Amino acid sequence: MTTSAEKYQYVSSAKLPTRWGQFTIHGFVELDSGQEHVALSYGEWSIEEVIPMRIHSECLTGDALFSTRCDCGAQLEKGLQNIVENGKGVLLYLRQEGRGIGLLNKIKAYKLQDQGMDTVEANEHLGFDADLRDYSICQLMLQTLKVQNIKLMTNNPKKRAALARMGFNVAERVPIDHGVTDDNRYYIQTKTEKLGHQFTPEQYIKR
Repeated sequence: MTTSAEKYQYVSSAKLPTRWGQFTIHGFVELDSGQEHVALSYGEWSIEEVIPMRIHSECLTGDALFSTRCDCGAQLEKGLQNIVENGKGVLLYLRQEGRGIGLLNKIKAYKLQDQGMDTVEANEHLGFDADLRDYSICQLMLQTLKVQNIKLMTNNPKKRAALARMGFNVAERVPIDHGVTDDNRYYIQTKTEKLGHQFTPEQYIKR
């Protein structure tokens, strides 16, 4: 069985000042594909402490281009803000655009959604599973950063389950239900009803 350390490699770390505070950015690479991922850490801790943490999958449209078709950009910003307010924490930024289908395929999926499909139907119409993300790199990332006990900021139970399978203790889940707009209510409803994300109807049904 291939271990995380055999598939991925830590590369380097450097200071990363942001508008929320000064983080440290840590680079990792997937050896077979050359795919690059990063972790952001803030503050210091001991291995015994419960550390606020978010796993965030890359979303160019939401994170960098300010799209309101999804809630990704708002969740990224809220995750970083929460970490600074807690005085310590980690954000793992995984290069898994479009729940793993890639940027150009995500644009194709967007077009299908414009024509009436939901986000799951669009991915499946293109020949993909609804969610292709792989969280195995998180093991090396968290081991490198000396994190074992986690306060996980997520609405996605699959992330919590993946960390538990890797031997990490998810002591608490914190909802991160930010960025709901008129443009993405149906998208969030689909994630809740078809992918098991933990939103409540009050958050996405317009009153």
